Amino acid sequence: MTHEYTAPEELGDPAVQAAEVAEPGAVTIVVPTFNESANVRQLLHQITESVPSRLPCEVVFVDDSTDDTPQVIREAAQDCPFPVTVIHRDEPVGGLGGAVVEGMKAAGSDWIVVMDGDCQHPPSLVPELVATGERANAGLVVASRYIKGGSRAGLAGSYRVAVSRAATWLTKSLFPRRLHGISDPMSGFFAIRRSDITAEALKPLGYKILLELAVRSRPRAVTEVPFVFQERFAGESKSTAAEGRRFLRHLAGLRTADPLSRMVVFGLIGLTGFVPNLGALWAMTQMGLHYLPAEIVANQFGVAWNFLLIEKLLFRDRRQHRHWADRTVRFALLANADLVLRIPLIALLVGQFGLAVLPATALALVITFVLRFAGTEALVYLPSRRIGRRPGSRTA
Repeated sequence: MTHEYTAPEELGDPAVQAAEVAEPGAVTIVVPTFNESANVRQLLHQITESVPSRLPCEVVFVDDSTDDTPQVIREAAQDCPFPVTVIHRDEPVGGLGGAVVEGMKAAGSDWIVVMDGDCQHPPSLVPELVATGERANAGLVVASRYIKGGSRAGLAGSYRVAVSRAATWLTKSLFPRRLHGISDPMSGFFAIRRSDITAEALKPLGYKILLELAVRSRPRAVTEVPFVFQERFAGESKSTAAEGRRFLRHLAGLRTADPLSRMVVFGLIGLTGFVPNLGALWAMTQMGLHYLPAEIVANQFGVAWNFLLIEKLLFRDRRQHRHWADRTVRFALLANADLVLRIPLIALLVGQFGLAVLPATALALVITFVLRFAGTEALVYLPSRRIGRRPGSRTA
């Protein structure tokens, strides 16, 4: 349910407004919250004190809380000179990132500023984010802790500082082109033009929505302003080991979004399968089993290993298309068909095309690898026609 409170105020001298913040200058502040009842009253007070009346403003809270945060927001909104909306989600799909996307869809302004609900992002910077975007004709303005004038002082303890540094280095290493010009891809404080957002293309997972935006639908131009990361006003950080794992899964999903990257990862996972394969083969031959049946059985260990990694790292977001048993059988059949196909293919390359055994074997490995990847993607992890058929449709 959505609850909206409006207390409009005069927008001030039009000449001052035009001089300092170019039109269109209205802004929607999107704040995702999870059990932040001790902070939201202070946050709304800071926004009231910081955002000038000449800048038309609305605040949209997207709330996944299990406490009284929505009620506290409604009470505090009565004293605000701008509209405040509360969208409470019973099912927090996509985590904090999903909440931000929901807020963006509800935004009614040309500019959207995303910030946390714990008062670590200073609302006093909101007018500067919008004004900088207008002056630079940018689609995205990132509040960065890592440029001159910025600071991560509010990070609690050396552990969180080290985690933040490592996450920043990892993301910039994985996406050097997409994150060019963004020094702080882990920032949760930024402004973006509504026209530069393709909400349907976003697949948020966890709390790093800026990374999702920059990689999947990077705006036309990006600029940055420095900011000092504040200490929490109240409560505890929501950064947990579980959120860290979600972040790594999100990175893997973003990095394997294109077919070539998925094929590379598929190949790397296949290489790791040699370890359980060879280990099982050695163990069974040591027990006296003939090497031929031992190789057939050992191959299944490699297949199982590869399947588990592919499920977790490569096609995690496509597992819902088929039942796990269906996926397992299909993958096993494709993986073992590789052995059946490879030997006749090598014989064909040697006998019909005159290749030597070694290059014929190498070429056969490449061909069967590409076929196995294409088959795995198409036959195991893409939706079946039956699943994708519209309700009421009929087949001939």
